Amino acid sequence: MKNSLQNALCALDALERNARAESPMHRLDARAKLLATTVYLVTMLSVPLPQLSEILLYALFPMATATLGGMRLGPLLRRSLAVLPFVALIGIFNLLYDRTPALRIGTLTVTEGGIEFAAILLRGILSMAALLVLIGTTGFYALCRALQQSGIPRFLTVQLLFVYRYLRVLLEEALAMSRACDARSFGRKHPALRVWGTLVGQLLLRTFDRAEQIHRAMLARGFTGRIPDCTAGKPRWRRADTAFLTGWSLALIAARWSYPVETLTRLFR
Repeated sequence: MKNSLQNALCALDALERNARAESPMHRLDARAKLLATTVYLVTMLSVPLPQLSEILLYALFPMATATLGGMRLGPLLRRSLAVLPFVALIGIFNLLYDRTPALRIGTLTVTEGGIEFAAILLRGILSMAALLVLIGTTGFYALCRALQQSGIPRFLTVQLLFVYRYLRVLLEEALAMSRACDARSFGRKHPALRVWGTLVGQLLLRTFDRAEQIHRAMLARGFTGRIPDCTAGKPRWRRADTAFLTGWSLALIAARWSYPVETLTRLFR
């Protein structure tokens, strides 16, 4: 468990370090990246499930933006796969109930439900990848501030930011308790089953106490329930932001309504 907690903290640190890097994507305004990602999610998720090849075409957006942001595609794909169990739980019903034959590959018959199941999995992976690129090239604080500037109610944006901060507090307290438990376990790899209830209760109390201390510190520094807009290094909207948002929005909307893969297939036939 200790290794898993350390890996989770390292992943959060890596995400924050990457958000402070320098690249064409990092220099864009957070609102431009947020709106472009929103257009991408809306257009990609609105593609009908049987159009698997059209959904596959939308992999270009996270790949291109990740490359512009200096993010490696291998780790991005591995992190995106974390959503697979949850998405598979949703799509498994399509696989079970829709058994209409769609195509045959040798002796293997692929059903309509199988194609829809694959499309749901692909949608989940691509959505997760696009969000990881957005957070990794923007930073969670700047992203919440962009949401607030875009008109999202401030109680939602502040709650999102607090959940992210509280997650780190929770991981740090859990890691400290895990180390203390290992130091008192006398060589046992895992604590006894009766100890787990006490550990969870103590973890909840410790994180509540730590969060209350952080909240007092924020109030002492002038926190008013709103994410401050005036921050050092805040980027301004430039022509590059307009070009990025307009270009990707037009390309994504055109891909949604023109079905380019199907059109090219018909031309070759």
